[in-house]
Amino acid sequence: MKNPLRIGTRGSPLALAQTDLIVKALSKFAPNVRCEVVPIRTRGDRMQDLGVTALEGKSIFTQEIDESLMSGKIDVAVHSMKDLTTDLSGGLMIAAVQERADPRDLFVSATDTKFDRLPARARIGTSSPRRKVQLLAARGDLEVVDIHGNVGTRLRKLAQGEYDAIVLAAAGLSRLGLEKHPSEYLSTDVMLPAVGQGALAVQARVDDTETKMLVSNIDHAETHRAVDAERAFARRLGASCRTPIAAYARFEHSKLVIDGMVAHPSGKMLVKSRLVSDDPSAEKVGVELAESLLEKGAAAVLEAS
Repeated sequence: MKNPLRIGTRGSPLALAQTDLIVKALSKFAPNVRCEVVPIRTRGDRMQDLGVTALEGKSIFTQEIDESLMSGKIDVAVHSMKDLTTDLSGGLMIAAVQERADPRDLFVSATDTKFDRLPARARIGTSSPRRKVQLLAARGDLEVVDIHGNVGTRLRKLAQGEYDAIVLAAAGLSRLGLEKHPSEYLSTDVMLPAVGQGALAVQARVDDTETKMLVSNIDHAETHRAVDAERAFARRLGASCRTPIAAYARFEHSKLVIDGMVAHPSGKMLVKSRLVSDDPSAEKVGVELAESLLEKGAAAVLEAS
């Protein structure tokens, strides 16, 4: 067994906190293996002020880490699942998915005002097209404006009065120990999460059998299957990084339940659907939901995006 086990990750406070969760989980199964965390600065980290939608998509936060993993500079990589493209780099695989944290989004207000009590024209900060279209679908009287930077930067901008509220992933805030901020969990009926939101992915090289075996000890099969369905849904739609899509899969009474959404960036066209299935192939379920959405009008949404 490799010792130390070199774990690559972004160097942000959230990425390091998430990697620490993986290190602690691995240490329970291999207490004699020393984990060495290798922070890697990605192009997305260097250009974050421009916002993801102004750049090239999710790979800007993973490409340098993928290259380090493929070249053998690191042995595994830890990512927020929602940052991973649906088509992985050649020779890499998701070797484990840790049990999912809360996948919902948090509405964080400057004055502890609830979402449905906000006054008209209140300024809501988010850089996510997915969040923007769903916020406006629920409250078309709000003003949704861009906000960029890491979690700490966004909270600081909120405190400085630049926004009346912002929307963040609940899992990220929890992992940073920042739940004390006045906030409200947004129901998935109002705000479907991003594909993979709340889950952590551990990548390894396909040909590295030893490392894959070690990492498989921390795989949570139910979460892994759920995010496989979500990723298959997104892959079948083939949407660009600018197209608002969302999916949330989970198991209820042994059946896989998945909700999906696709919308035009303007918010004028939005299609949602739900599928309940006992098919053992999570990927087939995700594809089936995507195809049902395409039949209900998502094809026109994607063509117009």
